[in-house]
Amino acid sequence: MKRLDHLEHLDRQLVDELAQVTRETVRDELHRQARQQRRKAALYAASGAVALYAGAALALTVGLALAAGLPDWAAALITAVILAAIAYLLRGAARPRPEHPVDAATGEDRVHGGTPPVGPPGGLGSVPYPPMPPTAPGAPRPEETDPENPHHRA
Repeated sequence: MKRLDHLEHLDRQLVDELAQVTRETVRDELHRQARQQRRKAALYAASGAVALYAGAALALTVGLALAAGLPDWAAALITAVILAAIAYLLRGAARPRPEHPVDAATGEDRVHGGTPPVGPPGGLGSVPYPPMPPTAPGAPRPEETDPENPHHRA
């Protein structure tokens, strides 16, 4: 009996050691991944800052080139309008667009050069989710149960 207690103690000790090694390994791996993610984020931030300064230098160049033939205020105004137009176009490119244009007057899909599809692009038709069976799988159907002899689960 003592021998079994000793083996049980060894099993518990082995499980504890295995759990500790696993925790340390997972912790070290998470630290390594976090360090890599921090480095990547810092590089992206530095890239964005340098791109911002490059854009400012380009805007200054455009302004100075325009100032060679125009008054300074007009060159600055034209440069500001050009930058605003670029910002507007970039914002529009970043916005998600619906797959099918919707007619504002009727609220229906407009289809150019054909008829509208029967269902949404996902192919589900008008059903947003799969149909549910009337009873749970494996449960007796109502026509199979006898009202005189009901089944009660214990």
